[in-house]
Amino acid sequence: MKTFGKGVAAFATAVTLLCGGMAQAQGTLRVGMTAADIPLTTGQTDQGGEGMRFMGYTVYDSLIEWDLTSADKPSVLIPGLATEWSVGDDQLTWTFKLRPDVTFHDGSPFTAEVAVWNFEKLLNDQAEQYDPRQSAQGKSRIPAVASYEAVDDLTLTITTKEPDATLPYQLAWILMSSKANWEAMDKDWEKVAMSPSGTGPWKLETFVPRERAELVPNTEYWDEERIPKLDKMVLMPLPEPNARAAALMSGQVDWIEAPAPDTIPAMEGNGLVISSNAYPHNWTWHLSRLEGSPWNDINVRKAANLAIDREGMMPLLGGLMVPAKGFLPPSSQWFGNPEFDVTYDLEAAKALMQEAGYGPDNRLKVKALISPSGSGQMLPLPMNEYIQQSLSEIWIDVEFMVVEWNQMINLWRAGAADASVDGSQSINFTYFIQDPFTGLIRHLDCNLIAPNGTNWGHYCDDEMQALFEGIKTTFDPEEQNAVLQKTHEKFVNDALFLFVTHDVAPRAMKPSVKGFVQAQNWYQNFSSISIEE
Repeated sequence: MKTFGKGVAAFATAVTLLCGGMAQAQGTLRVGMTAADIPLTTGQTDQGGEGMRFMGYTVYDSLIEWDLTSADKPSVLIPGLATEWSVGDDQLTWTFKLRPDVTFHDGSPFTAEVAVWNFEKLLNDQAEQYDPRQSAQGKSRIPAVASYEAVDDLTLTITTKEPDATLPYQLAWILMSSKANWEAMDKDWEKVAMSPSGTGPWKLETFVPRERAELVPNTEYWDEERIPKLDKMVLMPLPEPNARAAALMSGQVDWIEAPAPDTIPAMEGNGLVISSNAYPHNWTWHLSRLEGSPWNDINVRKAANLAIDREGMMPLLGGLMVPAKGFLPPSSQWFGNPEFDVTYDLEAAKALMQEAGYGPDNRLKVKALISPSGSGQMLPLPMNEYIQQSLSEIWIDVEFMVVEWNQMINLWRAGAADASVDGSQSINFTYFIQDPFTGLIRHLDCNLIAPNGTNWGHYCDDEMQALFEGIKTTFDPEEQNAVLQKTHEKFVNDALFLFVTHDVAPRAMKPSVKGFVQAQNWYQNFSSISIEE
């Protein structure tokens, strides 16, 4: 048995109207998010990684969590609502020992039975508590799960469909909401949304769709180190980058996600603090591999990658990026030694395009799905315009289909073959690449072709499938790392995505915001923050 322990002023009036009436209280942190709406509050959040960051790991807990306490080293998995877990000799049956004396915000206890109830709300469409909205967010995160059972109040078993060493990473996505609260709310998830109950360090006090959500500390939280120091945290959707900058510069908020790069010098000149850190994230075009897609030609895929001057893109982002050399950053322990060098070589790109049958008199037309904003999307409109101009130089003409971020997520889950994507042959998406399953497997696994999973492009390859099988059946970490390196080498050598950049998660805040440690993670710990005027 193995055990795993530009113009900021132009927006000021609009932002003042949006934020008016919200008094600035000592100990209140007001956050301008990139999302267009408050993330789903019932447990499994929407709005991508930002939803999990602000409304997921704040109000809720998962069985297994990320260590968000260090800025200097990559995050690792740590015990959450489960204190320990182990896999049996069959490599299928996992046993989880649950943390005792944990209660939800409504006072009801967290038990193995409640954990089973939460899995049912996502995976069993015949269950009374099944919630399609939460299922859409969580089901694809745990494809390994076949069944689950409460052995006793504090013992949970999960059986996987096949051996899968990535199960702990999968479970870190699944957030536990209160069964008792759902029952008290007439078993109506819409009512639960207005007054949810998790076990997390924050409680949702006020919720106004598309306007704000107010969180207050859970003073009875099971981990004393994570009881928030703030009196309140207010979340505000501000999807337009310059509007976020205007809100911060005019004092309407204390913190913003993803500041517009051209506003950063002005912010720093006014004493505002810019925080950033490397983290496991990429910014790509996910390519369709349906029959008839031009991206089926490896010469076209490689040519597109060689046509992007990533160093030339850096001023657009104020230098806040790491140019991509693959799907994973070069610093990753899983990067390996790919043979294809993802670099800028326009002449080589043109030669590949000519080999594929294209040229000045025979241009290639492609359609790309993009969004104007969203979690981890950086500055998608100017960045995609840059790519559009770059690809034009090698005779690829790009047409954009622009949709709102949450719709973009739905189209990503629908997949390249769905009528809703209107023939788009790529989707510009940013990916969390922190673990083997979420970072690599789910995007290209034959068994996870959309809508069964998030293999948007319908890619399927026997060699890749064998590598994925090797990852899942290798429980020794060092041996698994070797398989992961070979897997990423194939990602790069076959140019399976248009690799563009890695984000460094910039955020801007008032100097009065103290105690924030920016983890190398999509998610962050807000409990250590205080406001000191």
